[in-house]
Amino acid sequence: MLRALVVLLLLAIVGSLFSSLFFLYRDRGDSQRTARMLTWRIGLSIALFLMLLAGFRFGLIPGYTQ
Repeated sequence: MLRALVVLLLLAIVGSLFSSLFFLYRDRGDSQRTARMLTWRIGLSIALFLMLLAGFRFGLIPGYTQ
């Protein structure tokens, strides 16, 4: 379950990055769509980081032990 959510978030991050590239190319910098999509990418990246951090903290993701 957690693995699928991580993969979906990574795909959403990459999709947001490519859509911002598309808007940058198409709009030639005349609209706010590029900045909005990059803001979404940052938000998704932070959400993914916090989710992974919580997963390690609560034992859903096993850590390395020696």
